[in-house]
Amino acid sequence: MRMAIRFVLPLLLVLGGIAWGGAPLVGSLVERWFRTDVEMRSQLVFNSIQESVTGLVLAKADRKIDALFKHITQDERLLALGLCTPDGHLTQRSTAWPKALACPPAPALDHAFTVQHIDGGPVLVATFALAADNTYLGRLVILHDLRFIERRSDSAELYLAGFLALLGLGAAGVTVVVARLTLRGWIKAVRKGLAGGSDGRDDSALSPDVEPLVREMRKILRNLDAPRVLAEAIRLDWGPDSLRSVLRDELPGAEVMVISNREPYIHNLEDGKVMLQRPASGLVTALEPIMRACGGTWIAHGSGSADQSMVDENDHLQVPPEAPAYTLRRLWLSDEEQDGYYYGFANEGMWPLCHIAFVRPTFRASDWEQYVAVNRKFADAIIAEARTPNPVVLVQDYHFALLPKMVRERLPEATIITFWHIPWPNPEVFSICPWKEEILSGLLGSSILGFHTQFHCINFLDSVDRFLESHIDREHSTVRAGNSTTLVRPYPISIEWPPTALASQPPADECCESVRRKYGIPIGTKLAVGVERFDYTKGIADRFHAVGSLLEAHPEWIGRFTLLQVAAPTRSRLAAYRETQVEAETAAAAVNERFGRNGWVPIILVPKHHEPEDVFTLFRAADVCLVSSLHDGMNLVAKEFVASRDDEDGVLVLSTFAGASRELQEALIVNPYDIRSMGEALHMGLSMPAEQRRERMRLMREMVSEHNIYFWAGRMLLDAARMRKRRNIEYSIEAMTRSAIKAGDS
Repeated sequence: MRMAIRFVLPLLLVLGGIAWGGAPLVGSLVERWFRTDVEMRSQLVFNSIQESVTGLVLAKADRKIDALFKHITQDERLLALGLCTPDGHLTQRSTAWPKALACPPAPALDHAFTVQHIDGGPVLVATFALAADNTYLGRLVILHDLRFIERRSDSAELYLAGFLALLGLGAAGVTVVVARLTLRGWIKAVRKGLAGGSDGRDDSALSPDVEPLVREMRKILRNLDAPRVLAEAIRLDWGPDSLRSVLRDELPGAEVMVISNREPYIHNLEDGKVMLQRPASGLVTALEPIMRACGGTWIAHGSGSADQSMVDENDHLQVPPEAPAYTLRRLWLSDEEQDGYYYGFANEGMWPLCHIAFVRPTFRASDWEQYVAVNRKFADAIIAEARTPNPVVLVQDYHFALLPKMVRERLPEATIITFWHIPWPNPEVFSICPWKEEILSGLLGSSILGFHTQFHCINFLDSVDRFLESHIDREHSTVRAGNSTTLVRPYPISIEWPPTALASQPPADECCESVRRKYGIPIGTKLAVGVERFDYTKGIADRFHAVGSLLEAHPEWIGRFTLLQVAAPTRSRLAAYRETQVEAETAAAAVNERFGRNGWVPIILVPKHHEPEDVFTLFRAADVCLVSSLHDGMNLVAKEFVASRDDEDGVLVLSTFAGASRELQEALIVNPYDIRSMGEALHMGLSMPAEQRRERMRLMREMVSEHNIYFWAGRMLLDAARMRKRRNIEYSIEAMTRSAIKAGDS
């Protein structure tokens, strides 16, 4: 059956195409034949009545002319006759003469044939000059109904299509039979050839048709156990150059703009001196290398105490300081705006709403008003900074859910790529938000909307389906709302490869010695490291409890294991974050009090910000990195730890609720709510043989190096380029259509 379909369907399609293309030609040919016959018939009619009509015109016998016309038009194909004066007035006509038809122009010669289209259909107008004794008396007009030609033309086209269909079925049937017989012979010969090769028989008996195929199949069978190198052969090493190539080749002349709340460089005034700080933010870690590679403008809130003193008159600053590559545009917010937009709606409302961390979201109307106002302020900044009508605008995170639509309304040709860095909840949870429709509508102003995982994409599409009137194409993962279409796809974010912070690092053993000396950790003690912000989604207190569980279940680690936890204070104006820090400090103190002895403590908690180079030093010194997020979009700390270990050593213990667990599957995946199992995972990581540690780390490093931040950005930019090209084609078609309509109207 499949073979029949493979042969019959293409053949029918080809013959159908021939019939479709040839039918108009056949119809045109039939029409020309019949029209020639009708013209000859008109000539015969004129020749037979010419003398009678001429005599009656000279005698001015109008009644006799009417009678003659009535008699002649009894022929069903002859529609009407008319008599025109030399000056073009219709003086005599039969009863069926169309009212809308006037006298045709005088023929250049003695006769003329034209086709006129009236309400009843096409009519052949035959015009013949009447003369007597070299005196021009006017012209006789004979009308023939041509509708019968259309009917016969349609019949001819139908017969042609039927004939080709029967021909196709017959040819396909014969082809299928022959193909099946031929295929059976080939299969039999191949089987025989493979069997001959396996028992050493000579290949001379093989048919020349199948001998090359048999030899190739034998070669494939022999090489089944050979290492696979195809993936390495087609792998593209994504880096700054390849990302610039994508922009140059796929988005020529594109103006790149990044929009985020957090700025990549902060200037603070400390002890009378301006100090430069790079924030502990996964978003900044991911995006800053892209901007260094692509250039453009980064618009962000200027939050540092010395930020205003470092910008020019346009609030611009060229960064990075050591090698300027792009422009940082700082935007200023009042305390009231920051309280409502950032601390209020974004971090007391949207953050707990999207994270399953059992903190109740708080929504206030006053916070929402500030959120709308600040989104509009950033939209104004984008319009002011844009030098072209179609920039590529990269909108970052939950702080700017309304921004894509605001920009779309003022820059309709812009390519807007929005990336949501945190999880997206299911529709039941999202329905808690009082302004859910406005947020969904705002995000659908994007050309592309990205999430870390497919699960988050599905949750978003389900939310749109529940709360907005739209058309969702789940096969292609697009949403059409109004006149715009948004592509919704997973783009797992990553980090720069190789990381800039790794370049200045000493060997791993020197890092280990430096960290142990700095924090007073004895030689021979196994070291685990945690690097987070004091955020209730990070599960810091839970990992401290897991350390207690480890030491309780495996007391041999007492005095031989230390967890060094670095945690940067964040959003300390919010009670939930202050309580998180207090909870973590209390949990660490309890574990240290229970198990600490002789100056050794199992947990060292350092509540301060660390620069990327310092963090990488900690990673390179660690035996284990512990990431126990209760819920996380990605968690780039896990990927940074993997990237830091160019010695291919170390163990990653990773929460199953972090997006990174979908990619770093060689890590020890744990449930952070199961304290005992997390303690056992720590024990497993600390006890893991070196060979297994290196094999796991090698695989994770391959994944992170290949799927780095440039790969992440490149995928989105390539998708954006395809959408932009498709949109340009649509615009061209619309323009051509409007031009054609305008030309037709004129």
